[in-house]
Amino acid sequence: MADANQTFLDMFADPERVAAYAKGPPRYMPGYEAVQRMAGVLLAEQAPANAHVLVLGAGGGLELKVLAEMQPAWRFTGVDPAGAMLDLARATLENHAERVELVEGTIDAAPAGPFDAATCLLTLHFLPRMERVRTLAEMRRRLRPGAPLVVAHASFPQDEPARSRWLARYAAYALASGADPTEVEQAHTAVANSLTLLTPEDDEACLHEAGFGTIERFYAAFTWRGWVART
Repeated sequence: MADANQTFLDMFADPERVAAYAKGPPRYMPGYEAVQRMAGVLLAEQAPANAHVLVLGAGGGLELKVLAEMQPAWRFTGVDPAGAMLDLARATLENHAERVELVEGTIDAAPAGPFDAATCLLTLHFLPRMERVRTLAEMRRRLRPGAPLVVAHASFPQDEPARSRWLARYAAYALASGADPTEVEQAHTAVANSLTLLTPEDDEACLHEAGFGTIERFYAAFTWRGWVART
């Protein structure tokens, strides 16, 4: 994994930053809360009323909380490699604890399923392309036939000068949303130096390579894209 990606992952081990995590994503990702609600709507199109949902990148518990409130009969298995973030998720999900199992690790630590639906938000951009495809394939393997997967992460043009222009917009949006200027500069540098960012077209290709058939883009905002895919 690139050193730039490690910069982000190290943040998830910092107790002070973990405690303030909930304030972060909305300042960097336009429509962050709306994406979580849209994910719930898209999953519900195919998932049964008593669905068991796999959530990869569950640390913090924000996505799980939204889905649990939208669907009071669903059960969830959340997977994340950061133990401190899972602790935060437990606190966030206190009122839904009986419906949520949290697992520390990568996709390989997830139960075999089969699951009725899955999500992976703000996570895949940390993975090199080959590992991204493998992770998506492992998620598909754990899904029932026809089950939906919703993904959303950083995805934007990688040719210059477009890449630098979009990175500047990423930072400008965070500043306009009230993010700390020092943290914005650090995030901009980390994203700019990352070797794993893909174009939207290549991200869709990853989903196809992982075995997903129907793929629809449902979200696009500045440097972020989201898709719903089905097995």
